Amino acid sequence: MADGDMALTTLPTTEARHPLSRDFDGMATLAMVRLMNQLDATIPTVIAEALPQIATTIDAIVPTLEGGGRLFYQGAGTSGRLAVLDAAELLPTFSAPPGLVVGLIAGGEKAMVRSVEGAEDSPEQGKADLEAHDFSSRDMLIGVAASGRTPYVLGGLAHANHLGATTGCIVCNPGSAVAAAARFPIEVVTGPEVVTGSTRLRAGTATKLIINMLSTCAMAKLGKVYGNFMVDVQPTNQKLRQRATRIVDEITGVGATEAKTLLEAAEWQVKTAVVMGLAGVDAAEAKTRLAASQGRVREAVEIVKSESPPA
Repeated sequence: MADGDMALTTLPTTEARHPLSRDFDGMATLAMVRLMNQLDATIPTVIAEALPQIATTIDAIVPTLEGGGRLFYQGAGTSGRLAVLDAAELLPTFSAPPGLVVGLIAGGEKAMVRSVEGAEDSPEQGKADLEAHDFSSRDMLIGVAASGRTPYVLGGLAHANHLGATTGCIVCNPGSAVAAAARFPIEVVTGPEVVTGSTRLRAGTATKLIINMLSTCAMAKLGKVYGNFMVDVQPTNQKLRQRATRIVDEITGVGATEAKTLLEAAEWQVKTAVVMGLAGVDAAEAKTRLAASQGRVREAVEIVKSESPPA
């Protein structure tokens, strides 16, 4: 076997050529998008096979954050951008304190909008980026690498493991070095891309869906969701204030006008307004109950009910 053939046999599956897209550039436009849609449709099925791994990782994230630790994502290219995006969106969506979830991308912030060549090849930089954020054994690191072999991510995981921190990963190839380095690996084998090696496509889609699961379920378990409502949303503009009013109204059934009154009394803290409406208490009492329940609305309301005198 020639050296070139040997090199090809060691490529990750995400780098292989897909047989259905060999003539992709010559296809009619409708045929192109049909093929992409056909291949994308397999991603949820692939993720379904990894749901136990995903759930186990979530159950590791929650105690980390409850115990005062932070969650870090670390990746390069598309993987890093998806990590940074998720970390950024948790603040307005769930009122996650700045720094609670941190996304790190090889090459730094400038790599979000422009490729930084060679940044992913440095395991030392993976370690250095964590050190710059005072990463410690209390924190958790999830390495995000479609190939499963990104040196930047491997360097970060090695550092985190050395400190005794909890580690996880999201990879899109089987039997990878990144998965071997993580205590909680999530492996989804997405296979070849419609454009060979372009892992911003199916691998990127899978990664985004998994990251959505990790952060959304973790935030829900931390009390930032009640039912299926974003009760920790920050009403920082008119649209979000309208959403907050609808949330309070739908949960409590008091009507839009009273919901707005509750929110104003609660200084536009949705959880406080919800507890006020459900438990029939003022803002101060609602805040006390929420503090006692670590911000969980359901428990705060039950506390009130259990302490209320019988009718």
